Amino acid sequence: MRIGVLCATNRGKIMLDRLAELLSGHEFFVFSFRETPWEPPFFDSIRATAKSIGAQFFEAPHLDIRSLRHIWDEHLIDMMFLINWRYKVPPSVYSTVSRGVFVFHDSLLPKYRGFSPTVWAIINGEKETGVTLFEIAEDIDSGDIIDQERVPIGPDETIREIYDRVTETYLRLLDRNLDRLLAGTYNKYPQDHSRATYACRRLPEDNEISWSLPSERIYNLIRAVSRPYPGAFTYIGDRKLFVWSAKRVEPYRRYVGRIPGRVVEIRKGEGAVVLTGDGCIELTTVQREGEKALNASEILTSLSTTLGKKLSHAT
Repeated sequence: MRIGVLCATNRGKIMLDRLAELLSGHEFFVFSFRETPWEPPFFDSIRATAKSIGAQFFEAPHLDIRSLRHIWDEHLIDMMFLINWRYKVPPSVYSTVSRGVFVFHDSLLPKYRGFSPTVWAIINGEKETGVTLFEIAEDIDSGDIIDQERVPIGPDETIREIYDRVTETYLRLLDRNLDRLLAGTYNKYPQDHSRATYACRRLPEDNEISWSLPSERIYNLIRAVSRPYPGAFTYIGDRKLFVWSAKRVEPYRRYVGRIPGRVVEIRKGEGAVVLTGDGCIELTTVQREGEKALNASEILTSLSTTLGKKLSHAT
């Protein structure tokens, strides 16, 4: 059988490894694209894996280009898998795949269709996410569901912990369903489209902290985009300051004179307490751009500091 794999990110590489192990002896066509400057590298490792298994490899985020037309016109691929693929696959491509096109997505569809679902779930304070295996359809992430598994999100867990757990769930769903997919004996059921929600693409600038937001929302952003992601950030003077970790602060003094972003307590060796829109948050690990990460109490040393306020804009 000829297997197509459209994959990206480290998770895509891990899944490609597993597919190559489970489908040893089959012919592979592997597609990927280069990572953006702000995300962990994956392209070279996916290409190396493809080479190691004797696969044909294509750098092609868009599959309907002329140079790939022969693959679809000649129906060269029998079954296709999409893992962390962020580009739409047109019907003119997937309709040529004879034995099914199957997509893995890290949410409990129909919730969180679209981009960065795990990050958005953490930001929104969800208590769980999940992984869905489904058939491709023309509308984004809308195909019939084959299998689904829930993944809990702890109240203080970071993206790294949850990402790893979601990746393990991807592997379980693949192991559990592959034989049925190959045999064409899998069950499926339609999504309830009336319950669908969507998540937009995220860019590094979206990670800037708005100190007027509630403390919980800021805390969730910090843990949602911490390493290996670009990190939540603010400004101290005219310097960008990344915030890698924080703690909830409650109960605390009730401020009726409040300037969001103002440092109100320095806890030496522990962190610095900063006012938010509805309370306070303790920053613990921060990093000036281009420097090493430090305890927040080593950088935020003055109660006159207001984060998020560039000196060039000060009045």
